[in-house]
Amino acid sequence: MEVAEGPAAKVDDGEHCRPTAVSGNSSDLIYDFLIKLSKRLTEIDVSTILTVLQCCGMKLRGDDPAAMKDFILSVQTRVNELKAASGDTVANTHSKRMEFMLATICEIKNNKRRAKEDAPQHTRIKKWLQKLTVEDIIIRGIKWSKLLDANKKGQWWFGDVSSAAEDVDKVAGKIDKEVHEAQKMLQLASKLRMNTDTRKAIFCVIMSSEDYLDAFEKLLGLNLQGKQDREIMRVLVECCLQEKVFNKYYTALASKLCSHDKNHKFTLQVKIKLPDFGFSQFWFHYCLWDQFKELESMPLLRSMHLAKFVAEMITGFTLSLAVLKVVDLIDGSQLTAKKIIHFRMLLEAIFEHPDNVVWNVFTRAAITPELEELRNGLEFFIREYVVTSNKAAGKKFKLAKRALNNAEGVLL
Repeated sequence: MEVAEGPAAKVDDGEHCRPTAVSGNSSDLIYDFLIKLSKRLTEIDVSTILTVLQCCGMKLRGDDPAAMKDFILSVQTRVNELKAASGDTVANTHSKRMEFMLATICEIKNNKRRAKEDAPQHTRIKKWLQKLTVEDIIIRGIKWSKLLDANKKGQWWFGDVSSAAEDVDKVAGKIDKEVHEAQKMLQLASKLRMNTDTRKAIFCVIMSSEDYLDAFEKLLGLNLQGKQDREIMRVLVECCLQEKVFNKYYTALASKLCSHDKNHKFTLQVKIKLPDFGFSQFWFHYCLWDQFKELESMPLLRSMHLAKFVAEMITGFTLSLAVLKVVDLIDGSQLTAKKIIHFRMLLEAIFEHPDNVVWNVFTRAAITPELEELRNGLEFFIREYVVTSNKAAGKKFKLAKRALNNAEGVLL
């Protein structure tokens, strides 16, 4: 039933009240509607009240007797006001319809009116609603004025109306904050030379994700095509090296990306086929080799993060020591002070792991004939630059040396 604020309201035969009669509406909404009509009591209001009471008056009384009492008092107050305003007898204020309405109200108040028998179709609807446990989902506490709100503010039960509309300032503030954070993220991306849309998108995903699994899912959702996916590892490594404190989040994400699809090339990669001893193929990233080329001009903190990143990837068996094959660990003319410090930090980080991890890491490099030069370089470098400055690494060096000679590839 639709009732406007003016007198031109439309009255039907009570069909719109049927939802209340069959427990489809809460009684508080109908009571609020009746109270609003009782404040005016025009002819159309009286007719509407009478229609509602005839349809579901007894059910309203049963649902909330106190609200029925308030409604009756409101009607009586308005009737007295009309009498006083007319300055005449009751006959001038009581039409036949109003008299009938007041009589109906009196019968409902005194519980003398018989509830109207439901039509067969309404009985079926009621049974159907009971099976659906509609009582559990009825929206209560709605005011009639709320339904008349043209903007539908706060009416979350409508599918096209946002529940957040109740607090516009809060929503606006949240949007402004998100926009501001997005702008800051893009500015930071530009500062870090993320100068393409692809790199910026990857950067924003990596830096704004809740954890590495969230970042992994979002990166897959970017649907990068062709060579675009090569940018992921480059951006990831750059983000890691820019941190003030080393964060294993980046190594966890890198390992997850690499293990997702062995045939997926995340960056310019070289595939080295190793003998089948449980580790079938390894991918080595050119982006790490590019970083090695910059060691001479690289700040110490960045170099330390790179060493820890590579060590974590190696001890996690995502990469192998073969990633160091591009580095000459013997030639003194190439081993500058910064390079020595970097690779010493890398190997010391590997030695911090348990013996079985260290053994397996070096064994992976022992069984490949192509890596003989790397094995010699590792043994020389550890003996000359690691053990001499870190006596605690002596025990791990002996273990690593035996593993480098483990041609059978026996793992622990």
